Amino acid sequence: VQLQASGGGLVQAGGSLRLSCAASGHTFERYTMGWFRRAPEQDRVFVGGISDDGQLTKYAHSVKGRFTVTRDNSKNTVYLQMDSLTVEDTAVYYCAAASKPYRWVAVSNKYDYWGQGTLVTVSS
Repeated sequence: VQLQASGGGLVQAGGSLRLSCAASGHTFERYTMGWFRRAPEQDRVFVGGISDDGQLTKYAHSVKGRFTVTRDNSKNTVYLQMDSLTVEDTAVYYCAAASKPYRWVAVSNKYDYWGQGTLVTVSS
């Protein structure tokens, strides 16, 4: 599986962005999908994730209620809708695919494939 993330950019605090992650291959619907981010000089952390059928989602506490993960298996794409952005959301965002069960959605080392990352910069 190859993953291509897009949609990053510069946005003012309080604004919104939607990231997309397009996957190659014919087995996208079998993968748990996750979004992670790495802020400057910080470790990569879990942001949100979604089960293979799109029925279950999980979010980091810092983004819960502001970010939404969805997927369209007919388009082999997962999305991260980010609303009410703050400067603390500035980071490189990565999508990832895991063949492991959904219960591992927040664990980065359970993911098999990673996208290249897309930069989100939130200005004050």
